[in-house]
Amino acid sequence: MEIILKEDVANLGYKNDIVTVKSGYGRNYLIPTGKAVIASPSAKKMLAEDLKQRAHKLEKIKKDAEELAAKLEGVSLTIATKVSSTGTIFGSVGNIQIAEKLSKLGFEIDRKTIVVKDAVKEVGSYKAVVKLHKEVSVEVAFEVVAE
Repeated sequence: MEIILKEDVANLGYKNDIVTVKSGYGRNYLIPTGKAVIASPSAKKMLAEDLKQRAHKLEKIKKDAEELAAKLEGVSLTIATKVSSTGTIFGSVGNIQIAEKLSKLGFEIDRKTIVVKDAVKEVGSYKAVVKLHKEVSVEVAFEVVAE
């Protein structure tokens, strides 16, 4: 089943993408929640016209994302957390803590756009990827230290 996404859906696609999904996923989840519409020929024509009109707006959004990525390029974070005597963290460090640290530095970034590749369970240096735009992403280094 081909659908047109009305908003970004994690692990599927971005707004205005035409994607193929299983019919149950489309009919039972994406379409009723308003995240997608069926990609009929008329809907595809409307999408093409809409994208033509909004091309310059999309270019500006991408340019803003690239500027933010340039600012984030040299940023490194230090996250203090409670640690056992063996150096293991109680719990783990995830995208929520990284988003909080970035907001303290003045970067308002949605935590859902931050991806931590490995589970952070020990003290050390790690990297997280911030996906600012579908074509723009930046790596942010962070270090986990004992409190």
